[in-house]
Amino acid sequence: MLFTENVLVALAGLRANIMRSLLTMLGIIIGIASVIAIMTVGNSITNIVNTTMQGMGANNLQVGVMQKSTDDKQDESGMNYGSGNVREMTDDDLITKDMIKSFTDEYKDDIKYVLLTESVGDYYSSSKVTENGKSAKTKIVGYNRDYMEFNDKELLAGRNFIHQDYKEGKDVCMVSDKLVERLYKGDNDAVIGQEIEVVMDNGAFYDFYVVGVYKYVAEQFSFGESDNPTTEVMVPLDAARKINHTANKGFDYITLVTSVNTDNNTFVTTVRDYFNVNFYSRNDAYEVAAISMASMMDQMNTMIGMIQLALSVIAGISLVVGGIGVMNIMLVSITERTKEIGTRKALGATNSSIRLQFITESVVICVIGGIIGIFFGVALGMVAVKLMGYDATVSVSSIIIAVGFSMAIGIFFGYYPANKAAKLNPIDALRYE
Repeated sequence: MLFTENVLVALAGLRANIMRSLLTMLGIIIGIASVIAIMTVGNSITNIVNTTMQGMGANNLQVGVMQKSTDDKQDESGMNYGSGNVREMTDDDLITKDMIKSFTDEYKDDIKYVLLTESVGDYYSSSKVTENGKSAKTKIVGYNRDYMEFNDKELLAGRNFIHQDYKEGKDVCMVSDKLVERLYKGDNDAVIGQEIEVVMDNGAFYDFYVVGVYKYVAEQFSFGESDNPTTEVMVPLDAARKINHTANKGFDYITLVTSVNTDNNTFVTTVRDYFNVNFYSRNDAYEVAAISMASMMDQMNTMIGMIQLALSVIAGISLVVGGIGVMNIMLVSITERTKEIGTRKALGATNSSIRLQFITESVVICVIGGIIGIFFGVALGMVAVKLMGYDATVSVSSIIIAVGFSMAIGIFFGYYPANKAAKLNPIDALRYE
């Protein structure tokens, strides 16, 4: 019997017992749907992470002061680690502006920007600006010139910071269009030159003159946006450092943006060695660690991939259950059609043709179940990602693998029943009641 005829016979058998066929496919449908949904969510999260980190600068180098340990072990960044705590960090342990200048002078062809930033207050500090009986949630953050040039926010009104603003740490600021929309009815031009009072959650307050309005862009991991999102009151770096009383202190963390032709995989070692040899060799407790955003992105993708694989394997268990269900129903089908098999063998059908017929039926059941599962899985994955507030990314490769896996299940679990049918004695089969 030709393959197409086998497929038509299998489809006719499915139509004759629709409910039994659907129940047989149920395990396959659930398994494939679960795997596709997990793959869709995993791929979407991976794309979101990659997009976010690329927006932060995929080739940037993160350089920070870390505490040494008494252990001799090192991680991938070259940083010693262990359980030993030496002492509290002091101002003498920080990366100073002189250190940064010395380094950038030495490697001026490799460094494009040095990004420096400082928030007013600690990580959890927040503030607000109140006007016309309404308040907007804010956070005061200071940036250096390189950061503002690198970040290149869209300016809607006014101007960016100028040389004098950075040099003198002037009390000027740039606010978001969201703040202007909430407090000044969206009139960007009207707020330029206005003095605003930013009140911290601890009661402290600071006055700044607005010189510019920038377009607010929600963060990738904001999980939905409220009517009053927290936006930054951007100020010159030294203005923030004067408030924090850190104007004459160094930094525990800086970001380097390398030139296009710089190989970050080797340059990250250069950065680490330069600071540690020239400035931290005699430091008894602290050293500099450096890591590239690209390697962080690879580590993140690997972690997401491992979680995705583990969940897919767990979900795939239902495919095995579904395959056993297919084998069971095929055995029942062979028992019901024993006389038909005997008649075909008496008319000259070979064992291989009988075997192929029932394997084809098993594969058709699994493929149809797989296709239904793909539709449910894609829909479920897209809904899950949309509920998180992001755009779903469907993996075409996972769909192809799902269809192929469905066929493999059909062949694997259909072979035993098909082989049993092929080996039936035609005389015994014709006499079967």
